[in-house]
Amino acid sequence: MTGHTPGATWREAPRRPPGLGPRTWAGVPRRSRQVLVVTGRDRDAPDSTAVLYERTGPGWRAGASRPAHNALRGWTDHHREGDLRSPIGVYALTDAGGRLPDPGTRLPYHRSAGFVASGTGFGGEPLAGSFDHVIAIDYNREPGTSPLDRTRPLGPERGGGIWLHIDHGGPTRGCVSLGAGPMTELLRALDPGLGPVVVMGDAASLAR
Repeated sequence: MTGHTPGATWREAPRRPPGLGPRTWAGVPRRSRQVLVVTGRDRDAPDSTAVLYERTGPGWRAGASRPAHNALRGWTDHHREGDLRSPIGVYALTDAGGRLPDPGTRLPYHRSAGFVASGTGFGGEPLAGSFDHVIAIDYNREPGTSPLDRTRPLGPERGGGIWLHIDHGGPTRGCVSLGAGPMTELLRALDPGLGPVVVMGDAASLAR
């Protein structure tokens, strides 16, 4: 997910990732030098783009822009279990896992047969393989545990189990999904020593 535009210079690198307003940027920890920005097309839409930014030198270097999906009904500032919306906000990325072997991530990786996705999505697409690789989004979970851990510090009514996972070709129930190749790239790129976070929401909300 990393890389930069040929011919770009560090002087051209933005002082913060584009599209993030002061309120949103204030939520990004100062120590974070990797920021995955997931920008939804609309508050009520399930389509997004994802770009990994890395801070090097005076500004932020953008990786490739990747298509992504979010929840069926879009985004919310107050996620509730079953609302079919993805939570807006800034969340740490501390733990990974999946049904398949570790592809070479520096994040703690929990391989388990429990990462099973079955049935079909909202458009009838098969869900099999969606959890072959996942990265836990630290929304209403205990960092430092397997993505399968069901501890919910905010209470079960606030939902949980919000992950980055492999795209199945349609909207999710609350997660963010990327193609299999970009997911592998992201897993290999993220470095716990750089304090990686995801900043996610619809474009208008992120611009606040």
